[in-house]
Amino acid sequence: MDKYDAVIIGTGQGGTPLAKKLAKHGWKTAIIEKANPGGTCINTGCTPTKTLVASAKAAHTIANASAWGIEVKDYHIDIKKVLERKNKIVEQFRGGVRKGVAKTNNLTFIEGAAFFTANNTLSVKVKEGEAIEIFADKIFINTGASPSIPPIEGIDKTKYYTSASLMELEEIPQHLIIIGSGYIGLEFSQLYKRLGSKVTLLEKGGRILKKEDEDVATELEKILSAEGIVIEKNIRINRVEEKNNKVLVHCTRDNKPVIIEGTHLLIAAGRKPCTEDLHLDIAGVKVDDKGFIQTDEKLKTSVENIYALGDVKGGPQFTHVSYNDYLILYHNLVSGEERTIESRIVPYCIFMDPQLGRVGITEQEAIEKNIPHKVAKIPGNYIARGLETGHTQGLMKAVVHAEDESVLGVAIIGEEGGEVMSILQMAMVGNIKWTQLREMIFAHPLYAESINNLFMQFDEV
Repeated sequence: MDKYDAVIIGTGQGGTPLAKKLAKHGWKTAIIEKANPGGTCINTGCTPTKTLVASAKAAHTIANASAWGIEVKDYHIDIKKVLERKNKIVEQFRGGVRKGVAKTNNLTFIEGAAFFTANNTLSVKVKEGEAIEIFADKIFINTGASPSIPPIEGIDKTKYYTSASLMELEEIPQHLIIIGSGYIGLEFSQLYKRLGSKVTLLEKGGRILKKEDEDVATELEKILSAEGIVIEKNIRINRVEEKNNKVLVHCTRDNKPVIIEGTHLLIAAGRKPCTEDLHLDIAGVKVDDKGFIQTDEKLKTSVENIYALGDVKGGPQFTHVSYNDYLILYHNLVSGEERTIESRIVPYCIFMDPQLGRVGITEQEAIEKNIPHKVAKIPGNYIARGLETGHTQGLMKAVVHAEDESVLGVAIIGEEGGEVMSILQMAMVGNIKWTQLREMIFAHPLYAESINNLFMQFDEV
């Protein structure tokens, strides 16, 4: 049996840097991967989707070039070349993970599927050869999450795609139906509409993005609808079927039957943890009712010396959260610090065009928590840089504390909205008051300069 100081299961954006850092610190370390290195982010998440989003934005810009005084007679989308570009970048990132692991001393890369045989012991079915047994003083689970398929009648007999498999399709869907209007559903709806698909988005509630303020969600819906994306709300899906090379989604809306017909079906209805094959029960690791691993504020599981990081533990499922999990674990285990996940500020960005950058609490949360607050908001056409570049969609919104003048949360819908949001995130971490931001010097004419205009709205109250 091979013995290690630390074993990491999964080469995601938290597991890989953790393995490298522990190995460099002198720990005998192994990292195990059953699929392609890099985790969800590199293989089926951030990297491939954002390359496709970039191609779709280029197509959209060309299609609307007359708005900038440029007349384009004709253009053609070569989906195979679009996919080639995506695959090339994905392979480049995968190769970077492999090289980084290979050149790290004390770090062994094992390709295979791992599962627990005891609380400190793993068996790994390697791709070639017999299974190997591994003992580790500490085990870190970074196996991520995968698309969840709801139990819809007929789904097992109907061709459907997930966010991963759709990106491998070498044709542009004629009519793409998307079940789910979360972050993934919204990004894919705009992406494929711009590539030439007709798109229908199905939402079971009365509006998209229930966790966002209503005015923010409404603005995003307005942007999508303006591009021709059909958003069907208050939809209850009863069953799906394939008929005459079509996908039929049988629904109920306002107690009336509705049939939505398309050529391709994307399921974007949430994600589930990749824990089924780990045999966590043998190790004694507790999970919640959805299968996500339960951890404390320091990422410890119910079993001594077993930890979980990234999507597999539930909570916000973002690459940057996984990376921050690694930092917490490393500093606590190696430097003896007492870092936790409780007080961290988690930003995120929806990579629609324009982007939604969000951090902190919403206006609705401030109301629910009885926090004394004020709200500043300006539309996109108040932003000088947006007018100059022709990008005036969206809004800027900030929730501030009514008494201590701190910034509580922001939502930025606009060109490079995530970048502007990040500036305000740093203001929140650094406890810079909104009154300071109102008069801070920003280079003209940046999008960031509109932060002045945003907080000057309080002068008009």
